[in-house]
Amino acid sequence: MDITTLKFAAIMLSAGLGIPVLAALNAALGIRLGSPAAAAACLFAVALLCACVVLLLTGPGPLKAVAGAPKHLFLAGGLIAFYVLSITWIAPSFGVGNAVFFVLLGQLVSAATIDHFGLMGALPQPLTPTRATGIAVMAVGVFVTLRA
Repeated sequence: MDITTLKFAAIMLSAGLGIPVLAALNAALGIRLGSPAAAAACLFAVALLCACVVLLLTGPGPLKAVAGAPKHLFLAGGLIAFYVLSITWIAPSFGVGNAVFFVLLGQLVSAATIDHFGLMGALPQPLTPTRATGIAVMAVGVFVTLRA
């Protein structure tokens, strides 16, 4: 493995570590506020502020291309809103671990499909028997963890 691969893997591992923390924090905020939607709105306000700071530091030039971007690409915003709202609402009664484990299972299926077909500009990665076995083992691991 080269240094770039290791760097990317470390960044994504950190992002993955943050997902359950995000779920727990926002679920707790939703309970405190008495509204998962209010907690999600607060989370998105902080996220917008953070993204704007990074944009200012890296240069706002790319924003000029927003008007010409295909409109379907903005559906990602709806997907992240769905994720945050659902985990904020469900985690307090279902458990953060259970909620995130099922999110992980959905990510495995979705990622394998996107990669196999090279959807949305992704680098095609064929679903070989070895890769499918690895995904199946991970899926079984999710269920074993739920039963533990």
